[in-house]
Amino acid sequence: MPFATKENMRKILVLLAFSLCFVGFSQEKVNWLGFEEAIKLNKENPKPILLDVYADWCGYCKKMDRDTYANPTIAKYINENFYAIKMNGEGKEDITYKGHTFKYQQQGRMQFHELAAAFLEGKLSYPTTIFMTKEEQFLQKIPGYLGPQRFEIILAYFNTEAYKDTDWADFEKKFKGTIK
Repeated sequence: MPFATKENMRKILVLLAFSLCFVGFSQEKVNWLGFEEAIKLNKENPKPILLDVYADWCGYCKKMDRDTYANPTIAKYINENFYAIKMNGEGKEDITYKGHTFKYQQQGRMQFHELAAAFLEGKLSYPTTIFMTKEEQFLQKIPGYLGPQRFEIILAYFNTEAYKDTDWADFEKKFKGTIK
């Protein structure tokens, strides 16, 4: 009986298609959390916190989702080392943090969430990445699109706490990334 029958070829193609689908679905993705959920988890098991502040209409936010956060190396590193929060800078849901409830605001044509505005110090720029310590202390806000290679360095700088005793320029020069 010949191997390359139509039925065998059909089975091989089905198995190949299934295998390719499985590989695509098994790719690591960032485990995004809500703000209050991440803070609660941080109380139980402290980790640094990463906030991605975005707006639905923001093209560079979508590009960062597609190019940077979808990168398997970046996603894995974030999931292992940070609580990742995706915060809509114009979100309408109330967020309670440190005993205060932050709300959605609309002033004329301008709309924003009070917590995002507080973290961004009133300069609503999207996307902005914010890093906090595991003690929930604000460390740094980095406005603008960050590509995967650049973001890998930044993640390592904050996760390893190099910011405590290493100048950024020195850290950047010595960093050996894995993303090419």
